Amino acid sequence: MSGSSPVKTKSVNGVVDEPPGVPRERRPSLPARIAGNQASLLVLVIILLVVLFGVLNPIFFSLGVAGNILVQWAPIALIAVGETFVIVTGGIDLSVGSTLTVSSVIAAFAMAGMTGAGWPDGLVLLIGTLVAIGIGALVGTINALLINFAKLVPFVASLATLGAGAGVAVVLTGGGPVAGGPPSAQGLAVPWLGPLSWPAIIVIVVVVIAGLFLHKARFGRYTFAIGGNAFAATASGISVRKHVAKVYILSGMFAGAAGMVLYLQLGSGSPSAGYGEELIAIAAVVIGGASLAGGAANIGGTILGALLLSTLTSGLIIINVDANWNQIVVAILIAAAASLQALRGIHRRKS
Repeated sequence: MSGSSPVKTKSVNGVVDEPPGVPRERRPSLPARIAGNQASLLVLVIILLVVLFGVLNPIFFSLGVAGNILVQWAPIALIAVGETFVIVTGGIDLSVGSTLTVSSVIAAFAMAGMTGAGWPDGLVLLIGTLVAIGIGALVGTINALLINFAKLVPFVASLATLGAGAGVAVVLTGGGPVAGGPPSAQGLAVPWLGPLSWPAIIVIVVVVIAGLFLHKARFGRYTFAIGGNAFAATASGISVRKHVAKVYILSGMFAGAAGMVLYLQLGSGSPSAGYGEELIAIAAVVIGGASLAGGAANIGGTILGALLLSTLTSGLIIINVDANWNQIVVAILIAAAASLQALRGIHRRKS
C-alpha cells in the first residue's frame, strides 16, 4: 500500500530490526575511533613512547625522569598555550622563543639588582615574574602594532620581533648568562610532590584557566569566530583588530612567564635559552590538533602535544641519541600532524 511506513520486524530479544534490504550503519572500529580522536591518539602515542624508552633503558620508568619531563614540559606548555590563541585566529607568532629569552634576561638583571640590595627572596621572585610577564606583553604589543598599523602579515611581523628580541638579549648580556639572583630560586624547580615541582603545579593551574578562557569565555568565542571567518566576525560586531591585538599581547605574556620558569630551572638568565622554542611551541599546537588555517584548536590537545615532545626529548637523551636528531623528529611530527589534519578534512567532506 502506497504511503505506508516500511515494515519492521522484531528480533527474538525484542529489539526492532530494520526491514530486509536496508543497510545498517556500520560503527567505526576501535582503532578508527582512536585515530579520529586527537586526544586519545596522543595519549596512546605518549604511552607507547614511555614503554619503548623504558624497554630500551629501564631508568626511564623512574620518578626522577618523570619529574625531569615535567620540568621541561612547563615552559613549553606556557608558550604553546599562548601560541594556541594566536593560531586559532589564523595567525602565527614566531617571536615566542626570543620573547622567552629577553624576558628571562631582563628579569634576571632586575632580580640580581634587588638581591644585591638585600631584598627578600619572595619579593624578588614576585617582582621578577611581573617584569618577565611585562616584557612579554611589550613584545606582544609591538607584534600587534606591526600587524594592525604597519599592515605586516603575522609571519613577517613576528619574524622581525624574533630577530630583534634575540639580538637585544645578546647585546644586554654580552653572550653570557645573568646570575646573582635569589639563592632559593633554583630550588623551586626541584620536584617535591612526586614528579611535580612548584613551576609545574603553577603551570597546570594556569593551563586549566587558559582552557576555560578559550573554550568557555566570550574572549575564546571571539577568538574562534575571527579564525573561522574574520569578515563575518566583523559583521557580527567584533572589533577584529582590537581582539587580535589582545591575543598577541596574551601570547607575549605567556612567553614572558615561560621565561621566568626557565630562569628558575637554570638559576640564571641565558641569552640562548629560548633558541628554537618557537618551533617546539608551534609543533605542540599542531600536534594537538589545531588548524594552521585558524578556527580550530584545543588547549587539552596542545598540552598533550607539549607533553609528547618533552617525553620524546627526554627519551632520546636517555637512550643516547644525538641531540641534533630532536629537531628532525619535531619537524617530522609537524608534517605528520598537519597531514593527518588534511586527511581528516578530506574524509569529513566526503562523508
